[in-house]
Amino acid sequence: MNIGIVVHGPNIIDSGYALKLIDLIREYGEVSVRLGGTMGRTAVIDKSLENIIDISKKLVPSDSLKIFHDDNVDVIFLLNYGKSSTTGQVFGYKVYSHYKNKISQNNIPIIQIERPGEADGSVINWSAKSSLAKEFADNLNLNLVTPEEIYENHIKDDEKSRTRRTIHGVSPGENIMVNSVVIGKATSDKLTLVSKDNHITEIIGGEIKPHGVEKLGKINLNEAIVKTGLLRKAKVTPRVLEKKKSENFRVAFLDHAGEDVYQFRDSSLVITIGDDTTLISSDILYRFNIPIIGITDGDLDKVVEDGFKSKNSVIFEVESGNDDIIGNVIQKELFNGEKMSESFTSIDEIEEKIIEIINNRNIKYTINKI
Repeated sequence: MNIGIVVHGPNIIDSGYALKLIDLIREYGEVSVRLGGTMGRTAVIDKSLENIIDISKKLVPSDSLKIFHDDNVDVIFLLNYGKSSTTGQVFGYKVYSHYKNKISQNNIPIIQIERPGEADGSVINWSAKSSLAKEFADNLNLNLVTPEEIYENHIKDDEKSRTRRTIHGVSPGENIMVNSVVIGKATSDKLTLVSKDNHITEIIGGEIKPHGVEKLGKINLNEAIVKTGLLRKAKVTPRVLEKKKSENFRVAFLDHAGEDVYQFRDSSLVITIGDDTTLISSDILYRFNIPIIGITDGDLDKVVEDGFKSKNSVIFEVESGNDDIIGNVIQKELFNGEKMSESFTSIDEIEEKIIEIINNRNIKYTINKI
């Protein structure tokens, strides 16, 4: 039997269950494993699982499922560890729905194993029913839940509206991220996002962050990736990989998209714009021993528990609301509007140019050097 396994998110990896389940599924046939999503990459690196879980491409979970579908495997497992049974099951529904829209023939069983080891953990057989679903549910002492139950309990009401979306498993005080941008904070455990003309206009059960909504721009509310709370909960010891020294001093520019930082893992330095982008990016780049120059304004939403930073990193904190302004100028004047440059020779040279840019605009700032 040829088996595809899609591992999603850092929690299933940090908990140790990803490897346990992969080993268990191996007993049934030849196994190939790939990551679905982005934040799990760091967890794979920290656990030294790159040779087991393929993290070479940035893929959403439905695309990872499709790759195995196109490879014509016999069964696909989706491994996830959501914040609650509801969030995990709703995640599975949305992933499966996106996957169905990308394929022509829905003939391969897809079995989701959700929150293994928890009392509310479950197994869901999303398509082409397989006896393996019940077998794994029994072996792992998990509930066997049907797609119909999930639809009736959590999805049906939302699908009637294209302008409202209920977010499950939220706790008061948690950040609300849409497509990697923090747009507000939950004030209740019942949360609904409201949109008009493809823009978020209201958060029922939460406080909206106007600057975040502005950064987010137009979205399809039903298709958007929504996360709440910390992107990675586990306290970890980061694993630093050996990095080949580049002949050229390559500098990358990253503006409010921390999860995209992996594309710059061969850089000598990354300039990051925004508090949370700087926090996420520095934490990821620490694994590759790459310093950052971060432009922040003290508007930190803390989307990861710890933010590790490589030696020689520099953090500029400018007056509130000015990080975007300075970022735009840096990209225009130092990068000619591009995302990469090899025209610099050192961090000190870039730091001096950024200081000059800030001073020319009479903006107050502080510098923190790591």
